[in-house]
Amino acid sequence: MKKSMKFGALALTSALALSVVVVATPSATAATCKKKTEVTMFGTIKKEIREQFLAAASSYNRSQNCYNLKSILGDDSLTFLQNITPKYAAKDAPTIMYDLQYIPDMADKVMDWKGTKLMSLASPGLLAAANVGGKQVGLPSTAEAFGLVYNKKVIKDAGVDVTKIKTWNDLDAAFKKIKAAGKKPLHFSAIWWSLGAHFTNMYHSTAGKTHEARLKVLDDLVDGKKDLSKDPAFKNWLATFDFLKKNNQGAVNLTDTEFDASVANLASGDYGFMFQGNWTEPSLNTIAKSTKFGLMNLPMSNSATGYGNDSIPVGVPGYFMIDKQQSTKEERAGAIDFLTWLYTSPQGQRFVADPVTEGGMGFIPVYKGFKTAPATSMAGDIAKFVSAGKTLEWINTYYPGGLQEEIGKVSMQQYFTDKISAAELATAIEAAWKDKPKTWRGEAA
Repeated sequence: MKKSMKFGALALTSALALSVVVVATPSATAATCKKKTEVTMFGTIKKEIREQFLAAASSYNRSQNCYNLKSILGDDSLTFLQNITPKYAAKDAPTIMYDLQYIPDMADKVMDWKGTKLMSLASPGLLAAANVGGKQVGLPSTAEAFGLVYNKKVIKDAGVDVTKIKTWNDLDAAFKKIKAAGKKPLHFSAIWWSLGAHFTNMYHSTAGKTHEARLKVLDDLVDGKKDLSKDPAFKNWLATFDFLKKNNQGAVNLTDTEFDASVANLASGDYGFMFQGNWTEPSLNTIAKSTKFGLMNLPMSNSATGYGNDSIPVGVPGYFMIDKQQSTKEERAGAIDFLTWLYTSPQGQRFVADPVTEGGMGFIPVYKGFKTAPATSMAGDIAKFVSAGKTLEWINTYYPGGLQEEIGKVSMQQYFTDKISAAELATAIEAAWKDKPKTWRGEAA
């Protein structure tokens, strides 16, 4: 998250190719342990696939006699760090943890994955964001992407060809066709994390054409040297924000419940598009089992050759960490065993890559040796963007802890609801960044 994260097309293409023979790592057996050890994991990766993850944990527990994997649920209204800090203080830290934004804060508390079989199978291009001070403190769960999610039937019925959408005008024409077909064009959510993390990334990922140029924007914001109102990329981002707000026909309530509403709207066939990512696919497929959904690029200007207009942001949503301060040797061994089983055994791979309608989590595999190919519609769309080299960086993974909440919950929701002006939004974003630690340059969080 805070280190170099270059999502080159080659690295992700190799991860998606799924052409290497599976490397099966057997789980422990009764012959290798004297008693069963309970291994705790905080959360279930994502609440949208909680049921599927718990089913995977149960399958693992039945597969061997040495370890019992138990999920501990936290308070969804709190951040990862707000949940975890009291557990460490109470000497009750979970053995396995999963997060993205607070990896630097956890680096001294978790083990180094170097030397493990699972790390050797991970796509190298996806490791850097969880490498802190030379230690590989986390391993990736999957690859995700975001942009415009669409209902393929609605789009087809309206006569829209999403492959031809490269500019605002193209997207506006598509919206008009959907309206003419009696449908609503867009649900653009005011959910704080969607705005503060994903939509802000649309600016940062297009603010520079190289990785270093994009990090330089973060440097300048922290140093108070960036005037966003004069930045062409920010102006385009703001115009895109206004364009989506104008075309949004979803109810705005500023709470996380809007996520479920936006998914329900798209699944119902009443809407054409929403701004979200492929993490919505399990929920969409659960509601509308016979409907296919796609993921496409969000144009950030009216230039057909504008940087990033034909691309989608692709990255890692979170990394697995294993506590080293309060766990026993046996608990750490069990944590490694479970995650290795999940990503290398035939049973585990089915839980990882199968669609939610078949009991899986619908993940895109990012480890060598997968015999179970991703079967979802959006996974196929993402693979096409990756193979064509049409990907953007997840700069939001570099945001200092709490930054996306600060921007998303306050200034961006205020702008969404017309409480502040564009100039005030730019000033608020600059103020939020000023004097934050440059964790991407190695500064302490």
